[in-house]
Amino acid sequence: MKNTFLKIAFLSLSVLSLAGCSSDKDSQEEVIVNPPAETDPLTTQNVTSYMVDANATKETIALFYNLKKLAKTKVAIGQQDAFNSYYQDNGGESDIKKNTGYDPALLGSDFIFITDKNNTNQPDNWFYQQEQKTISDVKAAYAKGIINTFSWHLREPNKEDSFYAADMTTEQKNTAFKSILPGGTNHEWYKKKLDKIASVVLSLKGSNGELIPIIFRPFHEFDGSWFWWGANFCTPEDYKTAYQFTVDYLKNTKGVHNILYAFSPDNSYTTAANYLSRYPGDKYVDVLGMDNYGDFDNQGQAGANRANSKLIMIAALASDKVKIAALTETGYQVTATKPPVTDWFSNYLYGAINNIQGFDTILSISYVMFWNNTKDGYYVPNGTVSNTADFKTFATKPKSALLNSLPKMYELPK
Repeated sequence: MKNTFLKIAFLSLSVLSLAGCSSDKDSQEEVIVNPPAETDPLTTQNVTSYMVDANATKETIALFYNLKKLAKTKVAIGQQDAFNSYYQDNGGESDIKKNTGYDPALLGSDFIFITDKNNTNQPDNWFYQQEQKTISDVKAAYAKGIINTFSWHLREPNKEDSFYAADMTTEQKNTAFKSILPGGTNHEWYKKKLDKIASVVLSLKGSNGELIPIIFRPFHEFDGSWFWWGANFCTPEDYKTAYQFTVDYLKNTKGVHNILYAFSPDNSYTTAANYLSRYPGDKYVDVLGMDNYGDFDNQGQAGANRANSKLIMIAALASDKVKIAALTETGYQVTATKPPVTDWFSNYLYGAINNIQGFDTILSISYVMFWNNTKDGYYVPNGTVSNTADFKTFATKPKSALLNSLPKMYELPK
């Protein structure tokens, strides 16, 4: 690791000790109060040397470059299923736009219904209709200049009923992930799922016929064990093998060159060594991410500090590896029985994705994505609820970016 990273790591440990999350030994680590400014080797000429896909489309190359550069000054703000999921089913514009007047900078989608066993590829099929809606949303987002990202809640390979480990037998949990690896009993099944993803991603085209770039984060939140690909159900080597196969198959076998690949555990990792314990390698990852709900679940400043220290750790790795850093999922869901937290967006979240100690050269996060709103709860206030002003304040702060302050993401600067 570079010297810059080592110094940042000391600072990260110090922040953890302030939040009450580190050992006595950690609290004795040296605090570097004035770390050097990071250097950025990325240029418009050498972008692909830091990317997974050396043959990526020019729009995908531009997205990688612009996301990396964006983090120096802005954090793109988006939401999962923003064009279809509304609080109290109040349709129309996204809830972000209802609140702020501007579209989100990032749209989250999912391959879940696209690869569902019940998708017949027929116009009258509900799952196929969801596939078409997803494709339409991605195209509309791209036309506006919005960034598109995909998760994949893949149902387990036995009955394909659920993606939650709690719905599986002990035998299924212990064998499911290994079965999709090369040579496994469900490997061909898994390849067919990837075939469907490839066909859809290759159908995503802009008005000039160009392929639309997406960010894809397979097997997310793998450090927890609520999904069947979680840490209790596969070894680090199993996980790396599956991730690497996924990338190689889409890129090399299926010829898909409009994907950036994201690595996104949940929030359990506090050190670089642990974070990288299941990392498939720089040749397979474009985005270093983290999903984090727990540190923001009404945890106050201590929770924000914990989240901040983890993001500093990820951003330092991204600086060292010349990758993109992101808060790939987060939020605090407000419901009828769970009221808003005062200044949750403008204070706790904004502080966590910036620098509680004021070192702008350390924390460079490219985007943050909230989970989707529902009829009975919301992660983003839609303009009619009590914390509307808090979100609007957050969205208009200097480092926040909705679509109106997002640069052209699909063109390299001249």
